Amino acid sequence: MEFEIEYQKGRRRRRRRSAAAKFFIWVLQIAAVIFLAWFVINVVLEKTSVLGDSMEETLSDGDSIIVNKFAYLFKKPERGDVIVFKQSGSEHDYYDLKRIVGLPGETIQIKEGAVYINGQEIKEKVNCERMLIPGLAKDPFTLEEGEYFVLGDNRNNSEDSRFANVGTIVEGEIVGKAWLRLNEFGFIGTMNLRREEGEEK
Repeated sequence: MEFEIEYQKGRRRRRRRSAAAKFFIWVLQIAAVIFLAWFVINVVLEKTSVLGDSMEETLSDGDSIIVNKFAYLFKKPERGDVIVFKQSGSEHDYYDLKRIVGLPGETIQIKEGAVYINGQEIKEKVNCERMLIPGLAKDPFTLEEGEYFVLGDNRNNSEDSRFANVGTIVEGEIVGKAWLRLNEFGFIGTMNLRREEGEEK
């Protein structure tokens, strides 16, 4: 009889320990999910808004976008990427958005309204006008290591690397890659792309 009583008590203790362990694991799982959600929202991704018309017709003033802040953790920015950056020493506290055109080590020049890289006219990825003002890129110059030449897609209504108040962008100033447009949802990398001749719309 005593053995049976002790056995029943042991079973109850094991059940309590098992229930406590399950509850503890459940709490840990909830905490992990909350932390992961916080990490993604606050560290990996960031929501911001487009200011101005310099990225028309790709992005418009007031568009809400998601920035992928980890996009360049394991790889370098590429030509054609729309980057979000905050320049060191800038008086304003908002982000800028522009498209990367020139990469570190490349020689840049704008002539007859087109961009030339290392002496060759590049084929633009997006629909954009030929530039009326070459600015600082009227004469060829070479980008230093970690330095990028950026332009707005609205080429004749954009303050970008052609002008001294913006100039080239250094790697440390890049916040991340413009990834998603939330209003009129779409992936930014697929917007306003130039179509090949004969390609169906």
